[in-house]
Amino acid sequence: MAETARTDLLLLYDFLQTRGGAERVLHCLHAHFAAPVCVGFVEEASFGKLFATDDLIDLGAGSRLPALAIARVLHAFHGRGARVAASYPTRLFSGSYAPLANRGFGHGRSIYYCHTPPRFLYDLRDHYQAHFPPWQRPLLAALRRWLQPRYEAAVRSMDVVLANSRNVQRRLQDYLGVASRVVYPPVDTDRFQWLADDGYFLSTARLEPLKRVDMLVRAFKRMPSRRLVVSSGGSELARLKALAADAPNIQFPGWLGDRQLAELIGRARATIYVPVDEDFGMSPVESMAAGKPVIGVAEGGLLETVADGKTGILLSPQFGEEDVVAAVLALDPNRAASMRAACIHRAERFSSTRFLKEIGAVLHCG
Repeated sequence: MAETARTDLLLLYDFLQTRGGAERVLHCLHAHFAAPVCVGFVEEASFGKLFATDDLIDLGAGSRLPALAIARVLHAFHGRGARVAASYPTRLFSGSYAPLANRGFGHGRSIYYCHTPPRFLYDLRDHYQAHFPPWQRPLLAALRRWLQPRYEAAVRSMDVVLANSRNVQRRLQDYLGVASRVVYPPVDTDRFQWLADDGYFLSTARLEPLKRVDMLVRAFKRMPSRRLVVSSGGSELARLKALAADAPNIQFPGWLGDRQLAELIGRARATIYVPVDEDFGMSPVESMAAGKPVIGVAEGGLLETVADGKTGILLSPQFGEEDVVAAVLALDPNRAASMRAACIHRAERFSSTRFLKEIGAVLHCG
């Protein structure tokens, strides 16, 4: 149930482009506190009217050119965004760029809900450097030089810093020397339920290199009798479809609406989620909420959500395709069903109700 509208609270987030975990957190906060939302830009094709126009402060920093859009978002939050934030006594920031609007106002409270420090500045610096075309690397270096000191100053001047996992809490301490409190993100566990076991394995990870969906595709090409459904999109969609072109047991239905996705999860045998050092990862919790075990990787946020052997199977961080094959073959209908109750029970640790209670306590203690 939503609280009375919080006219004293402003929610600030980078931009609304992809409906991922961070965007679901923002929507949960907005729906509960009925507070206005300030963003760099909104991509209507993805978000439509999810946020009412009267509740949305759009800084209009979008661009068809991704690099230019980021530059415009940085400039918008560092300038106009800071002026907007200054007019509210309580400011809750999330994302990597919106915190730049925190300029040491000298009044009210600034709270940062950190999904992760920008990884291209810190632990994945080399990865992003290698994946940029050579002619763009000087631009990336210039962006780092400009953003890193301003981001760190903004975070250090927050009155409260919250981390979405112990994994992110460690990054904040290691890279910024900032102490934080863990508040796990909200999962609408009531939206998911066990419907059937239709035998397929499901991947809902975005199709980006760090999510390692290509390893799942290769593994299922070795198991023509097992089905993989990849329900998402991203920059690697065309490459992965080409890789699976000769594998009729691998399907790509694309991004689905919330109701369709909940049904797809509810009818799967299990989900598979193997990203590199995931910040937290809401997909495994959604899977467990439906009573579905998770084949994951023993690193990052999955160490905090999936109980190895009880609510899924955690592979070694150095896993290979053969390890994925072994885990899939091990999760037969009986073993998957035996984990159902434990999955549902564990998912409740990460419910929206618990999240809103903990965030509410932070907002009301100032």
